[in-house]
Amino acid sequence: MSAQEREMIQVEEAWRRIEAKAVPLPPRQAALLEALGCILAQDIFAAEDVPAVPSSTMDGFAVLAADGSTRRRVVAEQRAGLALGLRLEPETAVRIMTGAPLPEGADAVVPVEEVRGEGDFIVVEGPVRQGQYVRARGSDIAAGQLLLRAGTELGPAELGLLAAVGLTHVPVHPWPRVALITTGDEVVPVECAPAPGQVRNSNAVALQAALLQLGLQPTMLRHVPDDLEQTEEALLAAASVADVILTSGGVSMGERDRVRDALNRLGQVHFSRVAVRPGKPLTFASIGATLVFAVPGNPVSSLVSFELFVRPALRRMAGHRRLFRPQVMARLEHPIRHEPDRTEFQRAIVQKREDGYWARTTGPQSSSRLLSLVGANALLRLPAGVAEFPHGAAVSALLVDQPEVP
Repeated sequence: MSAQEREMIQVEEAWRRIEAKAVPLPPRQAALLEALGCILAQDIFAAEDVPAVPSSTMDGFAVLAADGSTRRRVVAEQRAGLALGLRLEPETAVRIMTGAPLPEGADAVVPVEEVRGEGDFIVVEGPVRQGQYVRARGSDIAAGQLLLRAGTELGPAELGLLAAVGLTHVPVHPWPRVALITTGDEVVPVECAPAPGQVRNSNAVALQAALLQLGLQPTMLRHVPDDLEQTEEALLAAASVADVILTSGGVSMGERDRVRDALNRLGQVHFSRVAVRPGKPLTFASIGATLVFAVPGNPVSSLVSFELFVRPALRRMAGHRRLFRPQVMARLEHPIRHEPDRTEFQRAIVQKREDGYWARTTGPQSSSRLLSLVGANALLRLPAGVAEFPHGAAVSALLVDQPEVP
């Protein structure tokens, strides 16, 4: 074992090394709907006024406020969508629909419920104020106005705003392309009945689901046995089509753990052990420009490693600035003991009460026990060096979902 493989680094150092490599991807032009959830790569300014002409905010009658007439002759009808080139004279009115452009000369709209009809005439039953129920040109958006700053996450409202000023494509930081490789001679497809000593490939489903929650469909999905040649071939194929390779299994110290050996042969390993439980064998490497996160094969270790390291790295590469889940201080509903040699992240349920946040673990915390993650909405960070946490002790909780309110 090399000195680098013997080195076990702290969680913070592991993230520092990841952060140095997982830089935002270069911007590209994306169609609006493709840009949903992406981060804008540059400031966007409006090239035109919205609305482009004064328009009505009500169904009613366009009038000239200053003529003071109570009885006006209705000379035309203006619907939304097409300007008729009308010019309004004093003591006349034009029937107008919501959103329709005002006729030239008109400066107010009287709602239909505030007039009384008399044949071809209307009688206005109250005072008319200049500008009432009129959406002025550029009142929503003015030409040259800063609409969105670089770094904005594009959601439905932002995309609608861009569409309103005529943009069909915008520069964004794309999400990374991710290849997912699972490993292990003992791993069989989910639909197969495992023989003694075999397990179903739950990691392929769980990790793919974790990617899908980010809006990422794996570029490549593959399983390889514990064979060095096949592992190397799969990694090289993935590196040719992906920005990030995510593997599970094959990174411990066993003779059949081939991912670690393949990464040493094909690329550069940046670290291979982290002082964390679960997930100590997490390996971070690169093959050319492609980053590799090799998470442990135990189901809980793989998902917790994804949550702590892979997810924030993918968000950083996509240009996000908020990389991590929110954290709160929560008090323990029951005592907790843990082995103090490493930082531990225990699966828990956090509730928000009148006196703050309270947490309880999900039971046995074995790294093979997926049930410890089912229903959990938080990871409790138990620092190294402290073995006992009594009832009521405050610990940091990483919220992977909204806390319950009893």
